[in-house]
Amino acid sequence: MTSVVLLGKPEREIPKLPYEIVYTNTRDMEICSMEIEPILPGKEIPAASESAENLCCWRYGMEIDVLEYMYVKYARVWIPDPEEVWKSAELLKDYKPGDKVLQLRLEEGKDLEYSLDPKTKELPPLRNPDILVGENDLTALSYLHEPAVLHNLKVRFIDSKLIYTYCGIVLVAINPYEQLPIYGEDIINAYSGQNMGDMDPHIFAVAEEAYKQMARDERNQSIIVSGESGAGKTVSAKYAMRYFATVSGSASEANVEEKVLASNPIMESIGNAKTTRNDNSSRFGKYIEIGFDKRYRIIGANMRTYLLEKSRVVFQAEEERNYHIFYQLCASAALPEFKTLRLGSANYFHYTKQGGSPVIDGVDDAKEMVNTRQACTLLGISDSYQMGIFRILAGILHLGNVEFASRDSDSCTVPTKHEPLIIFCDLMGVEYEEMAHWLCHRKLATATETYIKPISKLHAINARDALAKHIYANLFNWIVDHVNKALHATVKQHSFIGVLDIYGFETFEINSFEQFCINYANEKLQQQFNMHVFKLEQEEYMKEQIPWTLIDFYDNQPCINLIEAKMGILDLLDEECKMPKGSDDSWAQKLYNTHLNKCALFEKPRLSNKAFIIKHFADKVEYQCEGFLEKNKDTVYEEQIKVLKSSKKFKLLPELFQDEEKVLSPTSATPSGRVPLSRMPIKPAKARPGQASKEHKKTVGHQFRNSLHLLMETLNATTPHYVRCIKPNDFKFPFTFDEKRAVQQLRACGVLETIRISAAGFPSRWTYQEFFSRYRVLMKQRDVLGDRKQTCKNVLEKLIQDKDKYQFGKTKIFFRAGQVAYLEKIRADKLRAACIRIQKTIRGWLMRKKYVRMRKAAITIQRHVRGYQARCYAKFLRRTRAAITIQKFQRMYVVRKRYQCMRDATIALQALLRGYMVRNKYQMMLREHKSVVIQKHVRGWLARRRYGRTLRAIVYLQCCYRRMMAKRELKKLKIEARSVERYKKLHIGLENKIMQLQRKIDEQNKEYKSLLEKMSSLEITYSTETEKLRSDVERLRMSEEEAKNATNRVISLQEEIAKLRRELHQTQSEKKSIEEWADKYKHETEQLVSELKEQNSLLEREKEEHRRIHDQAREITESMEKKLVEETKQLELDLNDERLRYQNLLNEFSRLEERYDDLKDEMNLMVSIPKPGHKRTDSTHSSNESEYTFSSEITEAEDLPLRMEEPSEKKAPLDMSLFLKLQKRVSELEQEKQSLQDELDRKEEQALRAKAKEEERPPIRGAELEYESLKRQELESENKKLKNELNELQKALTETRAPEVTAPGAPAYRVLLDQLTSVSEELEVRKEEVLILRSQLVSQKEAIQPKEDKNTMTDATILLEDVQKMKDKGEIAQAYIGLKETNRLLESQLQSQKKSHENELESLRGEIQSLKEENNRQQQLLAQNLQLPPEARIEASLQHEITRLTNENLFFEELYADDPKKYQLYRISLYKRMIDLMEQLEKQDKTVRKLKKQLKVFAKKIGELEVGQMENISPGQIIDEPIRPVNIPRKEKDFQGMLEYKKEDEQKLVKNLILELKPRGVAVNLIPGLPAYILFMCVRHADYLNDDQKVRSLLTSTINGIKKVLKKRGDDFETVSFWLSNTCRFLHCLKQYSGEEGFMKHNTPRQNEHCLTNFDLAEYRQVLSDLAIQIYQQLVRVLENILQPMIVSGMLEHETIQGVSGVKPTGLRKRTSSIADEGTYTLDSIIRQLNSFHSVMCQHGMDPELIKQVVKQMFYIIGAVTLNNLLLRKDMCSWSKGMQIRYNVSQLEEWLRDKNLMNSGAKETLEPLIQAAQLLQVKKKTDEDAEAICSMCNALTTAQIVKVLNLYTPVNEFEERVLVSFIRTIQVRLRDRKDSPQLLMDAKHIFPVTFPFNPSSLALETIQIPASLGLGFISRV
Repeated sequence: MTSVVLLGKPEREIPKLPYEIVYTNTRDMEICSMEIEPILPGKEIPAASESAENLCCWRYGMEIDVLEYMYVKYARVWIPDPEEVWKSAELLKDYKPGDKVLQLRLEEGKDLEYSLDPKTKELPPLRNPDILVGENDLTALSYLHEPAVLHNLKVRFIDSKLIYTYCGIVLVAINPYEQLPIYGEDIINAYSGQNMGDMDPHIFAVAEEAYKQMARDERNQSIIVSGESGAGKTVSAKYAMRYFATVSGSASEANVEEKVLASNPIMESIGNAKTTRNDNSSRFGKYIEIGFDKRYRIIGANMRTYLLEKSRVVFQAEEERNYHIFYQLCASAALPEFKTLRLGSANYFHYTKQGGSPVIDGVDDAKEMVNTRQACTLLGISDSYQMGIFRILAGILHLGNVEFASRDSDSCTVPTKHEPLIIFCDLMGVEYEEMAHWLCHRKLATATETYIKPISKLHAINARDALAKHIYANLFNWIVDHVNKALHATVKQHSFIGVLDIYGFETFEINSFEQFCINYANEKLQQQFNMHVFKLEQEEYMKEQIPWTLIDFYDNQPCINLIEAKMGILDLLDEECKMPKGSDDSWAQKLYNTHLNKCALFEKPRLSNKAFIIKHFADKVEYQCEGFLEKNKDTVYEEQIKVLKSSKKFKLLPELFQDEEKVLSPTSATPSGRVPLSRMPIKPAKARPGQASKEHKKTVGHQFRNSLHLLMETLNATTPHYVRCIKPNDFKFPFTFDEKRAVQQLRACGVLETIRISAAGFPSRWTYQEFFSRYRVLMKQRDVLGDRKQTCKNVLEKLIQDKDKYQFGKTKIFFRAGQVAYLEKIRADKLRAACIRIQKTIRGWLMRKKYVRMRKAAITIQRHVRGYQARCYAKFLRRTRAAITIQKFQRMYVVRKRYQCMRDATIALQALLRGYMVRNKYQMMLREHKSVVIQKHVRGWLARRRYGRTLRAIVYLQCCYRRMMAKRELKKLKIEARSVERYKKLHIGLENKIMQLQRKIDEQNKEYKSLLEKMSSLEITYSTETEKLRSDVERLRMSEEEAKNATNRVISLQEEIAKLRRELHQTQSEKKSIEEWADKYKHETEQLVSELKEQNSLLEREKEEHRRIHDQAREITESMEKKLVEETKQLELDLNDERLRYQNLLNEFSRLEERYDDLKDEMNLMVSIPKPGHKRTDSTHSSNESEYTFSSEITEAEDLPLRMEEPSEKKAPLDMSLFLKLQKRVSELEQEKQSLQDELDRKEEQALRAKAKEEERPPIRGAELEYESLKRQELESENKKLKNELNELQKALTETRAPEVTAPGAPAYRVLLDQLTSVSEELEVRKEEVLILRSQLVSQKEAIQPKEDKNTMTDATILLEDVQKMKDKGEIAQAYIGLKETNRLLESQLQSQKKSHENELESLRGEIQSLKEENNRQQQLLAQNLQLPPEARIEASLQHEITRLTNENLFFEELYADDPKKYQLYRISLYKRMIDLMEQLEKQDKTVRKLKKQLKVFAKKIGELEVGQMENISPGQIIDEPIRPVNIPRKEKDFQGMLEYKKEDEQKLVKNLILELKPRGVAVNLIPGLPAYILFMCVRHADYLNDDQKVRSLLTSTINGIKKVLKKRGDDFETVSFWLSNTCRFLHCLKQYSGEEGFMKHNTPRQNEHCLTNFDLAEYRQVLSDLAIQIYQQLVRVLENILQPMIVSGMLEHETIQGVSGVKPTGLRKRTSSIADEGTYTLDSIIRQLNSFHSVMCQHGMDPELIKQVVKQMFYIIGAVTLNNLLLRKDMCSWSKGMQIRYNVSQLEEWLRDKNLMNSGAKETLEPLIQAAQLLQVKKKTDEDAEAICSMCNALTTAQIVKVLNLYTPVNEFEERVLVSFIRTIQVRLRDRKDSPQLLMDAKHIFPVTFPFNPSSLALETIQIPASLGLGFISRV
């Protein structure tokens, strides 16, 4: 039930009514289900007539001012706010044109007056209706402006925990700073193949859209990810690449997708670092092109990088880190291979300790190092190259620790034998003296001479840092180059998807060259973005044939020209870099002269001559000129590079700088042109000769500009997709939203520009059908026409008078901003008026009814109550008067006596107490006074002494410290006074120091003032305390005088006390005597009570004992029952898990087998490829041949090693993923082997203990136990055999650990597969043998029933002889235990048989009675039939039989209607009776055939007799008679149910019966399972001939043939179902005719004669069972592929109940329409498909239990896919959609009932979906609702419940959103529930399948082979 709050304000409060009202009017109203809520008082509802008049103005063509209509009382608007950016407020009064002030009330209840701008008179932006808040697409909002966007993002992020939102073509991603479970493989599968608007916004949806457009439009795609540092760009790009890798897969077995993903850890380690804003910030931009082939599978990738932040290598700010790789190296320094690098802690190196934050919380650098090395290995970087990379990185760290000592102001030197430099030279392989020399000198070359000049210490440090940065940059480019080589496509690239992860707009307090380049790149990207958005809008209008005008949007081309045009900032910078004495100051002056006051976007700061301001599209940015030239030139001394190039010991180092000479630039890459994909691939541009040297000298700015131009060309040649990452706060708090920061980023990233462009046109777009469905309520019946388009036009012309507010397109209606909200308000007002009228009528009727009933009841109650009250009152008056008189005298006496006594005692006590208190008070005051005097003097002396000592110590310390600091400062000043550079450097920060000192002086002044205030307050308190003490002294003096007067009174009081003491003594003696009497009485009473208590306690103890025993018995019984149930459930779960694990192993084995076959086919093709010039054979021919050469491992186990060794000679590249998987599998098998060994040892120990216990027991039986011992010895020998095989396996696995060992074809791999299959088969065989032994023991026990009267000595002697034959006493013990178990079993069976015998006796009596009645009826019927003619007798008997059977069925249906189990049993018995009748019919057919034979014999004899008689007759006696034609029948054989064929016809048999058989013809025309019967009959004949080779060959060919058919036609459901049915039937036949007692008991005697006699095919039964499991899994995959496209459309999107789901406004990303079009799937489509599946399986004769399992799996897939889509679609989570889902589920349940499949477990698989639908419909307000939800949704996980509640979206205004507090309550209640944190269900899960034994009643000898099968070469035997 949905609670609908009726908006409106009545004059008085109407109470809540506990009734549900369902208003249904298909013409003018939607179906609403509402609970009437109380409407708050104080708010008025307009009168019905006024509302109707306002609502219906448009009907009479009246002009309505939309502005006045929207800005009315209670309308909500947004007003600016300095803290929250925008605040929501409500109008308190209607707005009228000309008003200057709006009366508003904020949400917190505060009233304010909002003044309008007198010039523009712009009204504040309106707030969107509540039903539009939280939309997936911002363009779906009716009002498109900044506050609406900000509020929508905040609601989704904070309340719904949704981080993704669409804004037209842009995906806005907000960083949650928390790991969310929305990126698993199940989510990827859910988004794969879906339209972008159908699912909730996600990075996977953008990736899927790019992938789909690439395949559909054959155009390259780009995903542009941008945002601030810490906004989540890198993670978004990583998830996009993961999506492509998962969805597409690789085109070869080289695992390209894994390599693409493996490049991420490498690039993050060398290119990411911790900053103050982000722990994993990318300090470079990258563009990754992922290449695809023609089938759109990943074949390779290429990476381009942009503007690496090299300065971070040598400097890090506070709380920041260097690149991750350095800390990973330091964390792994203890590894043996890193000992030579001589690394240490990160705090030891200068380049890693400057930030002071070497550790990131939650990151293990050592573990990350392992991941980095694994990724390098996967990408083909060898271990030697990896160690070379680590040597270079370690050398950079040691280079940073090199120090310099100044010799004078212009020169410096490296300390002798400086350890860091020695280590650096050792690692780099260069000379120490040469490197030390060139670190402190530089070479100057002139036209004639070359000078070597020493450099100062500061220049040496800068040169050292420049060298470190240069080495790192070259290493970075080298790694990127090698990554690209590893990701290079080996085949032709057909298309690509580029992922651009680039820095967003940046502005800091100090902005330098890096920020300038970043913002320049963002200007270019923003321009491209604006043009693309505008282009899409234009295309949409042209497609819909809408007249459009140019939209004014911000063009940032002037800003780009300012930066990159001729004489722009970059040109001037390059020009200044070429100047000999160029500086930052001179460059700044050139900028001022060139652009100041000439370009509006260029400004100069007021207080600086070394900075400039650029007005970017996002904000103004001030750049500091200092360092621009140095960073642009990026100089490094050539001599130092030459030293490194001269390294002979380290080959990698010169390679870095050789590549530098060859490559144009580190960021250059292949440009992508705008060419069709079908043409030639894009080739990289080749450098012209002589260009390399020039390009090498290009500045960083020039290189960046060129690479940026190449990037823009690539992006313009692709279809872009935009992801804008938003950083919600600067403190990395999870799910915390800072409105100011968010607005800054929204303005900077172009989202608001997109909104502005959309709002300038027609942002709201509806299809005609959607508009009609939504606003049907505003139409009259006469307005509805057959043409939906014309209907919408007519209605809109009445609703909106201004025709410029909307446009009619071909398929959509386009609205201006705000028009949808206007229409929604009209619709809501009409619905509100209708609801008010309904409420008014119903409430009035209910209140009148209630009032009449209450008035009648009140009058009756009043009449009786008033009479009763009058009588009671009179009685009360009489009693009161008498009581008052009695009370008066009694109270007087009691009070008087008590008063006298109390008065005397009080006077005495007061006198004593007052004297005692006065004396104590006096003594206390005296002591306090003296103590205060003493303390005063002592404390004063101590304080003065302490103060003096402290003062002297402080003065002495200050003097010492100041002297030391002065000496140190003097020494430093003397040293630095001679250095002019140092003097300049000191003056750089002087101003800051002065400001800091001034700030400190101000703080000290504040502290001084505060201390003065404290001192004055202390003086005041001191004076008040002094006055108080004086007053106390005066008071003490007065009390002393009073004490003197009191001493005189004491004497008189003492005399009175003596008198009172005498009286007291007399009273005490009287009291004592009374107490003695009372004690005696009390003692006697207590003794009696104790005796009674003892008796009572005894009785209670006995009672408690009985109760305790009873409770214990009940508890033990309950616990045993619970334990039994739990153990049973656990055993069932373990069994299912074991089945599932085994079937998964089979699936994996079959996959590996198929892969091996494919590889073998490929190798055969490679071998069979002819030389050039020869004719190639057809590829399909070769593939077909390879299919027919397939054979299983069972028959060709001996040939397998030979075949496996052939490809191993070719040394193919190692497949690392396969190697790792096999290695993991080998370890798992070793663990399983160890567990089996432990289990075996444990069983042996138990057997030994049982032997020891049972040694002394008397022997019981002989021959049977000897047979048992022989079987046990066989089992022990088999166990030993298994042990030996396991040991062989262990040896094969532990001999070597090389990768070749675990590769396919290696010995360990072969042994592993052989042992796995043989062990599983042996295990099954042993289980069956154990069962046979047990059954034999039971049968033998039945034969040895004790005979009490016939115990003779012969039996004893036989028993003794049997016992003597037994050699092992342990066998006696085992036999005795077995007999004990059989005794118990026999007793239980005897009891059950007795009960069943009695039940059968009763049933037989009833059947006898019914048969008698039936006999009488039959006799009557026979008598009637005899009177009928012969033609009518048969028809009458048939009619009678039909009516009898119909009546019987109806009778039993009525009888068992309440008990479906009994009815099912009756159906089964009926089925058995039918089988018995069929068997009787067969017997009758046999007798008929025998009689025919006898008849023929008799006819023959008669004919011979007639011939003899004719010979005796004379010719004259012969009379001419007509000769009748005689029928000569063929003599029938008595067949044995076998088929004979020749050995050479085996392939023909497999071909005709399996490979070329059409399932449809067999299923329709022939008996089910006919191929299985034929194959088994052939096997029977081979068994009859005792030809084991023929049996093995036939079974192997059959299995391989089935596999070939399924491989060839594995996507056809009929084929897979047909062979699953036949495989199961073949398996059942092998069991039924195996000769085992467990299977033979179901056979007829004739069938038992057909059992196999020579061979035990148990092993082949296991192989067939495994094959059936594989076919079942393939069947599930086929039906899943068929059902997958139907489920979402039919179960969720299609409106099965039309009119329930309201259509909400949608944005640019249109969801799939819920109106059924041609080609869309509905629920009927799903049910038709289910019927098709079911009918096909039934036609193929599939076992009923197997059909149930298939149906259960189908329903699980339907439920899982539907629920997963529901959890990922916000638009589907509504009350009406819950009703649709429940209706659809009920239709599926009805289908189950019709097919009699309710007990298949299929309904239970839909339980999560049912509970999710109920969750959408229940009330979600109070704590009681939360409790109900928690108890109801037990099949949903906590994550799913919370997700549904977060996604719940009202479709109409009458529905309410779920409050955040309610969701928190649900989370608190469910926090103790232990369930999976996974959000989505595993739609790929396959339940373990079982094949229950199902014997066939068909006699083999009656099977006829049709000629259509082409099996004429087979003959029946």
